[in-house]
Amino acid sequence: MPADVLSRSVGFSLGSIEAALLVTTRLAGLFVFFPLPGAKSVASLAKIVFALSLTVALYPFWPKLQATESPMQLAAWALAESALGLAMGLTVAFLAEGVTLAMQIVAGQAGYSYASSIDPNSEADSGVLPVLGQLFASLLFFAIGLDGQLIRALAGSLETLPPGGDWNVLGPGSAGAVLRLPATLFSTALRLALPVAALLLILDLALALMGRINAQLQLLSVAFPAKMLLTLAMLAALAPAAALVYQSQGAVAMSALERLLAATPRALPPAPPR
Repeated sequence: MPADVLSRSVGFSLGSIEAALLVTTRLAGLFVFFPLPGAKSVASLAKIVFALSLTVALYPFWPKLQATESPMQLAAWALAESALGLAMGLTVAFLAEGVTLAMQIVAGQAGYSYASSIDPNSEADSGVLPVLGQLFASLLFFAIGLDGQLIRALAGSLETLPPGGDWNVLGPGSAGAVLRLPATLFSTALRLALPVAALLLILDLALALMGRINAQLQLLSVAFPAKMLLTLAMLAALAPAAALVYQSQGAVAMSALERLLAATPRALPPAPPR
């Protein structure tokens, strides 16, 4: 069926159909790295329906495109949209990875590295504390309200960086802000893990001194349960502080996302003299 006949049959112009496809491509790139637990176990049909529903919800922000008959031009637009969506998803994924890295550091010190569970993202065996950290980060993402900020940023990007437009996100102020996010990942992990790691180090020193003073004490059988219980108690006590750290790093990630989506249009070459 020809494209113009198809567009007349569904009641939309060919430009509107292309705009919907490009918006869906941007959303699909966003959800590739979106840290949603159990996303891989969801049926593919449910993911498609969710992406299409979100695309329809963003209908007032669709760009007004002129229909193109060039498949290469449409493929180039789709590639640019997927790259932008992937960059947006990475800014959110770095937040969850910071909490997961902190739990991984703590798990090695507390002895939880021997216990494994099922990672809800990759469905592979993973440590208990990293899985707990992923779930905690996902809950904080929705509890703090970062999901609403992400939707608003996505809707605003359809106006500042419309699909099919001539824009450039490789400037030093936009792409550089996203490239600096891995540094915040490690800083978040250290801020969350250092208090627990320091307390576990003090406990190890105390047990070592007690074993040195009295060699008859069998502290090895007591060390692992004590460290595990102390780690759980410290994580529960530091949960409000961890939420504040996550919120501050979320503000940094949203600021980087706003810089990415505020890229200026690409400068056109000067017109040749007549």
